[in-house]
Amino acid sequence: MWERCHLIFGIALAIAQLLLPAALKEEKQVDPTTGSYFDVPLDHRDRFHLYWTINYVDREVIMEVRAYLNTNDWIGVGFSDRGNISSADLCIFWVDRQGDSHFQDVWTDEAGYISVDYHDDCSLMALRRRDHITHFVFSRRFDTCDVQDYVIEDGTTHVVYATGKGPLRRLEGLRLTKEEHDFQRVQLLKILDPPPALPESTKIFSVTNDKVQVPDLETTYWCSLHKLPDEFSDKHHIVKYETDIQHGNEPVVHHMEVFHCEVPDDLELPYWNGPCFDKSKPTILETCKRVLAAWAMGAPPFYYPEEAGLPIGGNNFSHYVMLEVHYNNPEQRDDWVDSSGMRLFYTNDLRPYDAGIIEVGLEYTDKMAIPPRQQIFELNGYCVAECTRAGLPPEGITIFASQLHTHLTGTRVLTKHSRGGVELPELNRDNHYSTHFQEIRFLKQRVQLFPGDALITTCRYNTTDRENITLGGFAISDEMCVNYMHYFPKTNLEVCKSSIDTQALQAFFGYMNEYHDEATALDSSVHENYHAIHWSQHNANFLNKLYQSAPISMQCNQSSGDRFPGYWNGVPITEILYPLPPTPRSCGDKDGKEGILSEV
Repeated sequence: MWERCHLIFGIALAIAQLLLPAALKEEKQVDPTTGSYFDVPLDHRDRFHLYWTINYVDREVIMEVRAYLNTNDWIGVGFSDRGNISSADLCIFWVDRQGDSHFQDVWTDEAGYISVDYHDDCSLMALRRRDHITHFVFSRRFDTCDVQDYVIEDGTTHVVYATGKGPLRRLEGLRLTKEEHDFQRVQLLKILDPPPALPESTKIFSVTNDKVQVPDLETTYWCSLHKLPDEFSDKHHIVKYETDIQHGNEPVVHHMEVFHCEVPDDLELPYWNGPCFDKSKPTILETCKRVLAAWAMGAPPFYYPEEAGLPIGGNNFSHYVMLEVHYNNPEQRDDWVDSSGMRLFYTNDLRPYDAGIIEVGLEYTDKMAIPPRQQIFELNGYCVAECTRAGLPPEGITIFASQLHTHLTGTRVLTKHSRGGVELPELNRDNHYSTHFQEIRFLKQRVQLFPGDALITTCRYNTTDRENITLGGFAISDEMCVNYMHYFPKTNLEVCKSSIDTQALQAFFGYMNEYHDEATALDSSVHENYHAIHWSQHNANFLNKLYQSAPISMQCNQSSGDRFPGYWNGVPITEILYPLPPTPRSCGDKDGKEGILSEV
């Protein structure tokens, strides 16, 4: 029977309409574009599906799981730092040998063995079982202050699941690493505000693949070149974009991006439809890197603010765009055929402001590098006060969304904001970042950036599985550290990024040669010098200290690619003199107890 159907929001009818129809029927019955309801398949065959909404008043997530299970099978859903089923926090539904149903809060150790948490923070709200379909609805506070519980934060959350055969005598001692398990990346703490209305003149242009035979590999990045219609000879505004996923292919399409090709408008580009990192892909297509749209699993449609739109088309605007689709095919099936992509909603009814994108973080250069075998190594990219003073109008700009970006070794990204040495609230943070889950995310609070403000973007990397140094650069095996900030009104400032000052780096190479007998040389390239160093932990620590203290070179660039007037070499790094105090934790109560449920 149903349990605890009081539903938490204080507007019980609305939540019942939101959650219960999905629990009663296989197909979801609510419109996710309302902004308050989200869902994602947990496994690649969609046997287990997660629906959720957020109660920001009580600081809790309300989740529903739809699972196809045999009569006595069990399933657990929860969280871990990077998607491992070991060292995880889960809520498990299971059936004992007497046929009674249980719902319990558990955690796993480093080997994957279950222990039942003596603080039960898995609050069951509803349960229904019909034939082989089980639905349960439960709530979980963002932060329970239980040391065994995962803290749900803004940014990426790795949702884990495990399932197996029952009935069970008890949960203690069950080893989840030996059972079926996997994970899905989502942004749980989404914005619930309803989307703005679209103008009547809105049109749709779909950028989709055409019957791509998905390779029988676990991970594939597929790129296809597309040309915009002739009407984009005139300027338009993109006001919304969303996915256009082929029905039935939802589990294999992991994330997508649409890039504009930054080339002269009269240049014809060579056709491409194949793997993004194929060596035969024309080099000129590497210019297709300016993000127009980005989506990842679980993300709703993206709307621009009512007062702004992303400009597309017009004079000197190339009509070429590149669609990049990440296919996740863990079973390595060879029978996936896909025609998925993105829908761009655009209008010639221009809004008051053009939206723009400013890149902050690190310059794309091999001067910035991460030594091998480092569990944690951090790099800072600076947008200094001198650059915002040169490039922003007196009234400043309004930042409303952000896309954080690294390559394969990035694990955390954040951007700090300071004014006059005083730290202001962070612009964006993702403590569980993954390059395999990139989307443009609305900020919960818009940020006003004024001339003289400074930004520090910090990227954390893990190179424990690499035997040699990782250099900054464009290749997927290289690294980046970027925050693409979406804002209005558009200004002439497009890039505000840094790298270590060249003279400081050359002095480091000279020191390593003279005092550490490393094979570095002044007439060698940066690439050659980094690879000439034996990367002991001592040398890695030394490089880290250099990066934290050396002066920097700034890319303070206009939309034309030219730098703003000024001297941008040997610039001191930004220091925050008055940091923000730590954010106090807001924890839930711990009066929950295990429930014994009757099966319907």
